Amino acid sequence: MRKVTSSDVAARAGVSRTTVSYVLNRTPHANISEETRQRVLAAAAELDYTPNAAAQMLVNQRSNGVGLVYPRSHPHLSTHIFLLSAIEGLKSVFSRYGMHLLLDAVDNSSEDAYIDLLTTRRIDGLILIDVPLNAFVSQRLIRNNFPVVTFGYQYPELSSIDAENWLGAKKAVEHLIGLGHRQIACITNSPHFPGDPNLRLQGYYDALQAQGVPANPDWVVEGCYTPESGYAAMNLLFEQAVLPTAVFVGSDVVAFGAMTAAHERGLSIPGDLAFVGFDDVPLARYAVPPLTTVRMPAVEMGVRAGMLLMERLLDGTGPTHITLHTELVVRGSSFAS
Repeated sequence: MRKVTSSDVAARAGVSRTTVSYVLNRTPHANISEETRQRVLAAAAELDYTPNAAAQMLVNQRSNGVGLVYPRSHPHLSTHIFLLSAIEGLKSVFSRYGMHLLLDAVDNSSEDAYIDLLTTRRIDGLILIDVPLNAFVSQRLIRNNFPVVTFGYQYPELSSIDAENWLGAKKAVEHLIGLGHRQIACITNSPHFPGDPNLRLQGYYDALQAQGVPANPDWVVEGCYTPESGYAAMNLLFEQAVLPTAVFVGSDVVAFGAMTAAHERGLSIPGDLAFVGFDDVPLARYAVPPLTTVRMPAVEMGVRAGMLLMERLLDGTGPTHITLHTELVVRGSSFAS
């Protein structure tokens, strides 16, 4: 007889595969109603579906490892607080299945690292965070039916988890415009690579255009994940003949460096220069002043990415794309109460 899968349970209970996974794996903060939970449990019992047995089979027959790949441009993980929060969510899922999470940093231009992981089968699946795939690598992964979840961007043939980057950035800049700012700079969270759409930067441009605020290309400077890059970018902005009155920064960590540069110039925040970041890392509320930012559900994104990959490994499910909501959190760096 054909092995019962979570898709069968989902069909019997009238819910999604993700809901089945959340219920059977007791995923915290999944916001599943008691009625739905009982319906899923009843369907699983009727079909004699045992996810723990499937996980045990996974342990016995596979390498028992999942690769997490992030850009080598992160000097070390401590500078990417958002990534650490996402890893917390990933580990909470994989630990329930006895899976090990293996971290690796690669150059954005490197093809060999992915192909080596694919051909040697040292891992069973792959999570890619902030690492765009070129056409050659992505097609190899797809042709080999290798389980992959991209984190922060989409490929139609691969599962992905993301948040409202464009909309979150647009709301952040609209917030500054609503406060009366018309000279708004942007420091990106990462370098821009050809073919890699920067949705936060696009949200910045679209907000300006929608409100009839002119965009100044000299006020767009690249950051690179670290406070040091934000500090350097802000000092480049200070060299401009006309200075901005507000800055949208594509990452809180980068914003911390930019705010330090402003403090060193003796500028008042937000009186002389307002700041809005992105991610809402835990340190954002303790900045001086506390940083207005766009909240990304980092831990939840990690949990959802882990569940997508486990569904792909256990059930052979097709690609699924999930986009989570972001929220503007207004603090003292943009609005003095």
